[in-house]
Amino acid sequence: MTSTVRTSIAAVAGSTGIATSLWATVTAATMISAAVVHAAPGPAPDAGHDSGVYGDGAAAAPYWRLQHTSDCGEMAVADVVGELTGREPTEHQITTVAARTPSTVGSGPMWQPPGNTNIRDLPMLLWHYWVTADNIRTTTAGLEEDLAQKRKVIVILNAETIWNRPGNRNLANHFVVVTGIDTKTGVVHLNDSGVPTGRDEQVPLATFEQAWAPYHNSAVVTRTAAP
Repeated sequence: MTSTVRTSIAAVAGSTGIATSLWATVTAATMISAAVVHAAPGPAPDAGHDSGVYGDGAAAAPYWRLQHTSDCGEMAVADVVGELTGREPTEHQITTVAARTPSTVGSGPMWQPPGNTNIRDLPMLLWHYWVTADNIRTTTAGLEEDLAQKRKVIVILNAETIWNRPGNRNLANHFVVVTGIDTKTGVVHLNDSGVPTGRDEQVPLATFEQAWAPYHNSAVVTRTAAP
């Protein structure tokens, strides 16, 4: 199995209410990085990988929620937090946190209507809930490996391609949670907050890869794994 190519690692730091100074934030990120280097091996891989199934779309489905504004990134984070902790923030709760947390890549908060959250801010938002994650560029095989290790995956892709709707298919404009990949049937399982049918949404692998390509196969993958 090809290892995940982690070419762009985002700094993980505390958000509002966790860190009280820039120095504390930098120190926390350094400690986390060091802990990862020296950590014991992670949990056993998902047993389903031997049959070509990575992750568990059915188990993740209860954490899907439909978005009511342009906050798909925040909803993806809430979904992942729910999967890992069992305590899923509501849409109002997570957008309130994002609206009060400074962006790590630009001026102003990481989210404000009409949305357009930067993918590089999502690890910071996850860290507010004590979930560590990295921004990466990877491959489908890399996602399979991460899912086998019970990590959670958020990707940015083209909504028009996934939903088979008219529009510009060259833009990365929508966040979803990748909950499973079945290599035998060639299907990718998603929790997609953008459509009412997004709970355990199942799309052909080729369609997923086409939709994922516009932003160079970018993803947010948690270091924290499911129990």
